[in-house]
Order: sequence, then C-alpha cells, then structure tokens
Amino acid sequence: MEKDIRFIYKKEVWFISALINDERVDCEKTTNEIEKKLIDKLTNLTEADLQKIRWSPELIKQVIELGRNMSLKCEWVPFIDYFPYYNENTGLRFDTLGYFKVSIEYFKGDPAKKESIIPAQIQQIPTVALNILKEFCGKYVNQYLNIDRESPIFVFGVSDTIKNTQNKKIEIEWTEDNIQKYKKVLGPWTVIYSGQWPDYSDTLYIKRVQNNLSNRLSELHFIYRNSGFIYMAKENFENFFEQYMMDSVLEPTAQVRAMLFALISINESLDALFSIKDFMDLDTLEKKIENLRNTRGMIQTRMSLIYNELDFNRRQHYTSVLTHLIDQFNLKDILERIEGKFDVIQDSMDLRYQSVNHEIQTRTQRGMNYLNIIFIISVIVDVVSYILNIVTPFNIAFNATILIILAFILIYTTRAIIGGRRSAKKGKVRKTVDGVILDESKENIVLIKRTYPPFKNQWALPGGFVEKGESNREAVIREGKEETGLDLAVEGKIGIYDTPERDPRGRIVSTAFLCSIIGSTKVRPSDESKEVKYVPLTELKGVDLAFDHEQIIKDAVEKFLGKWPKSQRA
Repeated sequence: MEKDIRFIYKKEVWFISALINDERVDCEKTTNEIEKKLIDKLTNLTEADLQKIRWSPELIKQVIELGRNMSLKCEWVPFIDYFPYYNENTGLRFDTLGYFKVSIEYFKGDPAKKESIIPAQIQQIPTVALNILKEFCGKYVNQYLNIDRESPIFVFGVSDTIKNTQNKKIEIEWTEDNIQKYKKVLGPWTVIYSGQWPDYSDTLYIKRVQNNLSNRLSELHFIYRNSGFIYMAKENFENFFEQYMMDSVLEPTAQVRAMLFALISINESLDALFSIKDFMDLDTLEKKIENLRNTRGMIQTRMSLIYNELDFNRRQHYTSVLTHLIDQFNLKDILERIEGKFDVIQDSMDLRYQSVNHEIQTRTQRGMNYLNIIFIISVIVDVVSYILNIVTPFNIAFNATILIILAFILIYTTRAIIGGRRSAKKGKVRKTVDGVILDESKENIVLIKRTYPPFKNQWALPGGFVEKGESNREAVIREGKEETGLDLAVEGKIGIYDTPERDPRGRIVSTAFLCSIIGSTKVRPSDESKEVKYVPLTELKGVDLAFDHEQIIKDAVEKFLGKWPKSQRA
C-alpha cells in the first residue's frame, strides 16, 4: 500500500545566501557569469564530477542525463540593501545581504521523461553546483562576493502530479492518516539530501513527515534546513504557485536562511576578534564591536518585522510558515550566543580599560613627581645662584662644581620625561615580519594557509610578531622555521609596510625580507599553518592572499628578480 503512488517532478528552485559589496561587484554581470558557469558545467557532467555516487554506475548515468537536459535561470535578489558588514577574518567590507535564486527544470517540455526523476538523482547536481560556486568565489577578482559555501544549496522540489501503479493521475486528500500511509514515498522528497536509502526505520520516515505546513488537503508543504518540498494539485499550482506560494513560502525561506548566514558571519567575526583583541588598541576594538552590534541590530530589526507579522497577520498559513522557519533555522539560539560573545568581549574590554586607566594614573603621578623635581631644582638654582653671586663670587672651582651637579640633575630629569613619553607611545604599534621564501630556481614561493584569524584559511607569507630582544632578521628566520619547517637565510630587505588598514588587528608595521632555503626543501605545517606549499609565481593570479602580501611579493620580484618568471606577471 505504501508504494502504490509516486510524485511526478515538476521543477525546483535553489537559494544561495550571499553578502556582496555592490560598489565593487556588478550584480547583473556576476549573475550572468554564475549562470553561464553553472550551465556549462552541469550540462556536461562526467563520472569524475560524481565520485560521491561511484558505487552506482546506473545512477551516474541518470544524473549525467539530467544535466544534459537542464533548463537553468539565475537571478540576484537583494534582501537588505544597506548591510555594512566587515569581515574581521578577511578584512573585506560588504554592504548588501541577499541571495541567488536559481530556477531549475529538467526535461522541460518532456512530461514522460520527468516521470523517471527521483530525489536520489536531484540531490547530486546541487552538490556539484556548490563546488563550482566555491571555485568561482575563491578567485581574487570575486573576493567581494561572499557566497555561503559551507551550507548545501537550499533546494525546493516541486510536484503538481501524483500517479498510481497503473500510471493514472490521482488526487489524494492529505489528511494526517494519508501522510502516515504514504510516508515512505513522501519522506525522500521532504529531505532531498538524505541519502535516499530504502531501508530507513519507520521512526525516521515519521519524523520527516511531521511538519506539513499546508492548511489545504490538496497540498503538501515541507521545509527543512537544507531542502523543502511542495506538492500542489495541478489547478492550484497553475493559479497560485507564482502569485502566492513563491511570496509566502519560498521567498521567506530564502530570506530567513540569508539572515542565518549573516548571523553566522557576524559570529565568525566575533571569534576572530576573540583571537586578536589582545593585539588591538582599545579604540579600534571598540569601533569594531560597535559596527558588529549595528549589523546584528539590522537582523534583529528584520526579525521584529517578522514578529509583527506573527502578531497581526491573520493569514494562518503564512504565520505558521514564519514560525516554523524561525524554529527550523534556530535564529533565536544563535542570536543569544552572539549576544553572549558581545558580553564576554565587553567584559574583557572593561578590564583592559581599568588596566589602561591605572597605567595613565601611574604615568600622571610620575609626571607630577618630575614636575616637583623640576620645581625643587629651580629653587635650588635660585639659592645656589644667590650664594654664587653674593657669598663666593671669586671661588671659580666651587662655582664650576655646583654647575656640573645641576647640569647632571637636569639631564637625568629630561631623559626620564622623554623616556616616559616614548614608552607611552610604544604599545600602540606592534612589529611583525614577513618572509618571501623562494626556492633555488627563484620560480616558486612558499605560502602557508593560516590557522587563526585574521584571514583564517587564507594563503599568506610566513611571518609573525617580533619577540622582545629579537632583531627583525632573527624573527623572520624563526617564524619561517616554525611555520614551514625550513631553515632560512635572509637575502635582503624588501621594505617596511605600515599602511594603517593593512591589518584588522590595529596598528601593525611589518618588515618584509627575501629569504632563501638552506638544506632540506621539505615543508611541514604547524599550529599556525594548516597547510604549506610551493606555488609557482606565475600562478599567483587568482590566489586570495591575506593582508597586503600580494604587494609585498610584487615588490620583492621587482626589487630582486626584475621580472616575473617567463614574463607572466601575477
């Protein structure tokens, strides 16, 4: 009984959350590029693209045929037009939150072919598409397009026809009893990324079909974290899908998922600040926290609008969908976690403010002591001057001795004051080093993938902070050894890099050196470098480098090599 019907595939809609900087990104051009790349790849799939299902050669053939018969249309949908988000990990700014909406249809105009489509086939192509988007956004020219590359592409599957084993169209009243009756047919459609094994337990199937959001017996609406399924009787589909279902179910899902992506991004920036706050001056840290609070506030404002809808909107179906979405995507929980992190950072800042205030009070007291000394010295000078002029005008040796003593006192006091000022200025600037490490051929450079923020998971030059009592040259050799495992020799100084915005941690000045390798050329990662590799200089174009390391490498090549190998400039 449970297998005597089947849902006939109609179409699907994908949603991909994204942050962009629309001053640097031509949205229309970028959307067209994404559409073209998806079409070019997905309509020409190979077995190598479908390694996850290599256990089923037949399924691979089916998916390849799906791709060859695909109709695809992509569009960019801005959700929050002014969303000033600064990524503390990459140092990039964004100003718009939205999503890409991709309309998909397989075997368009061929109903007979559509009848063979099953969820196990559908789930494969969005997985390949996400890899395409990862590669696209990983290019340096697309760094101001931040697509959600961690979550699966959200897939809404749509059906408008049900057939029985005699291949006849039928209509079913979707009562709770019928939902339970056909749960094994319905289950794989409600959770597209499920694996689609036929021997799941009844408990799992029951769980999948618990949340039918439709208030009509002729429809089914299911929404989960990574996919959704909608069945509408053909007449309902033709009359209400675009006019109502898209606005009331699909688009709200995309919007809430975009808010989740934004909150996760804010959370990642807070984690980055946790890692670097001890190296950052308080004014910079305060400003960054305030910016993140404002960005978080925009999400809360949008959620308030949703709650207003829940309070005053009388459309029961629409409000049930909104309530389900907030619960399904755990927006409340992540907001609470973010607020907790804000509180922890604020407490840490308060402690630093107390420490700074104590230091200021100490310096003030020291300054007052110096002023007192100067006052006392001036009194002594007046007294001694009186003595010299009145009592011993002709004792030259005595006069000279007194003057020498006074001179020493004045010199000591002046040096103490100047030293105090210099020490007060120190600490606002941190010193780092960066090493451009080339192999013997001078054609390959050593890069590391950073383990910690800022610029976590991005490629960078080996380097780090200069330790107390250490020269810059000693520091670059030590950091190079720690992060790459290589023994180095310094060939020459490239330059000093002190642009105020070069490092999101604050005022950090780096001295860069050209280095060569001594002995073994075998590299190894460390706690601070997830991965270490040699990269040909001619292939640096498109590598997303951290900080201002692209400029450092260009300066090193121009200063020491004269030109890029094979005259190909990155």
